Amino acid sequence: MKTYSKIPSGERLQSILCPLCGSGEDKHKLLYTYDLYSFKKCSGCSLVFQNPQPLFPDLSQRYDEDYFKYEIENEDSFFSLMMMALSDIGFESLDFSPFKKLRILDIGCATGRFLFEFRNRDWETAGIEICSGAVEYGNKKRGVNIHNCTLEEAHFPEKSFSVVHASHLIEHLNDPASFLGEIYRILDDRGFLIIVTPNIDSLQGFLFRSGWRSAIADHLFLYSLKTLEKICIKYGFHLIRKKTWGGLAKGLAPPAVKKILDIVAKKTGTGDVMVMLFQKTAEMQ
Repeated sequence: MKTYSKIPSGERLQSILCPLCGSGEDKHKLLYTYDLYSFKKCSGCSLVFQNPQPLFPDLSQRYDEDYFKYEIENEDSFFSLMMMALSDIGFESLDFSPFKKLRILDIGCATGRFLFEFRNRDWETAGIEICSGAVEYGNKKRGVNIHNCTLEEAHFPEKSFSVVHASHLIEHLNDPASFLGEIYRILDDRGFLIIVTPNIDSLQGFLFRSGWRSAIADHLFLYSLKTLEKICIKYGFHLIRKKTWGGLAKGLAPPAVKKILDIVAKKTGTGDVMVMLFQKTAEMQ
């Protein structure tokens, strides 16, 4: 199976219920399979996820020194894409007046490049990252505040942040329900949640199926615009804006064709990657 991190041998696997509708394996229909890793689609709500999945202690071992090197090598391009996503959802025009302080948490922050940008904008910043090499680099080289743990293990006080940002992170998590519930707890009233993740209902997802570049062992969940909105609504958020981008990956078509497909994908919501802007509602459903 395609991946960008090493998959340790002997990972322990566990079967899960659908975190969106709660259905069991009898409703999870096989889409793709690669050795021990199988993507299934829930017939109850259409969420796509690996089942069974690696246990978190085993899964976390993938994010080692090689992963840190991958992040360092690509941090400039990743940062550019993150800033493009903020532009797509109109971040600069959001109303931050209800917040006494501007505080942002970046979950899965890697080397802290995004946090460094916001610290220079006079925001209070914090990051979460499980790759220890990336945490050390960000804290020492950039002087940002990154916690080497999961979000739940950080134990932030209630209503600690006005914005929570998670780029290419939620698809890696075993338990999106716990993740979203904790974000709800630590977000200020009317706080914003920004999620960037691959879009399985994209043109590329449709064309390439099991060969799609995001159908990889490191991605435990593959969301669509609909399923991501549904699960975020379930855990206390309402959707404000959504955008997608990426008609075809570079090199898969002549530049002129790619340019046309990129435009079409963005206009039709069938881009390879999606960004969704949510706001905390009064109470969880």
